[in-house]
Amino acid sequence: MTTEQVDQVRRFNRTVTERVGMLHDHYLGGTRPYGQARLLWEIGDAGTHDVRSVRDRLGLDSGYASRLLRALERDGLVAVEPHPRDGRVRTVRLTEAGRKERAALDDRSDALAASLLDPLDAGQRDRLTAAMTEVERLLTASVVSVEVLDPDHPDAVSCLRAYVTELAELFEGGFDPARTLLPDPGELRAPRGLFLVARLHGEPVGCAGLKLPAGAPAEIKRLWVSPGTRGLGLARRLLSELEERAARHGHDLVRLDTNKALQAATRLYRTAGYTEVPAFNDEPYAHHWFEKRLTPETAGTP
Repeated sequence: MTTEQVDQVRRFNRTVTERVGMLHDHYLGGTRPYGQARLLWEIGDAGTHDVRSVRDRLGLDSGYASRLLRALERDGLVAVEPHPRDGRVRTVRLTEAGRKERAALDDRSDALAASLLDPLDAGQRDRLTAAMTEVERLLTASVVSVEVLDPDHPDAVSCLRAYVTELAELFEGGFDPARTLLPDPGELRAPRGLFLVARLHGEPVGCAGLKLPAGAPAEIKRLWVSPGTRGLGLARRLLSELEERAARHGHDLVRLDTNKALQAATRLYRTAGYTEVPAFNDEPYAHHWFEKRLTPETAGTP
């Protein structure tokens, strides 16, 4: 990134916080600051939520989230209670007073949005909302985290289960995990390999495995991104990270195979510099085999 890019982001942040009134003690003319109002909105009026999931969606640390919840609870807007099946987990829901205040907040938020659009002509409104859509998409991509996990971790298992379900729907004749060349979980653990899981607001949304056999090319397996996060560039990010890790482990060639039904994946591999090669395994579900030569620069900074 450049200094100019950092400066632009900071200018944008200042403009937004000023224009939407985040600097005021009473957000949108209500009785509470932005943090409390935002948390009230996130809890919503659709039942009970796990406090941790709400906190993760907003990117709040535990202490700050607890202070906000105590303030809302003190005002009678939320009820914080132990989970009925696990006393270690806290849940939160809006009270009747909380639902009323949230509805008022909703109305004032609509009015604020209208005030931003009102001074603009029709063309400017289209440009602003289109730009906001793009900014929202890119900011969402920026908060996705990627972590190496054991392939038996619940989040890894969740991704692999969704991956198998999707392939069964897409492939001609379905997909039987018993027939495919699934890597042994040990092949996706150090030092023989690794398994990446991507999370958005604490929820697993993508995965990718990397085999690192001694004396042979590295091999990418089970690259998957949830349908709801496609378009954020996450598949390319996972692919690039696997390439970097393969290079750091001393591999100068990486391979993968794919099915003809996975057209978006095939386009990704081609645009990422992969070249189609003859079959290098007996994967019954593969129609295309690819490889890419890695350079020392691919490894990046450890």
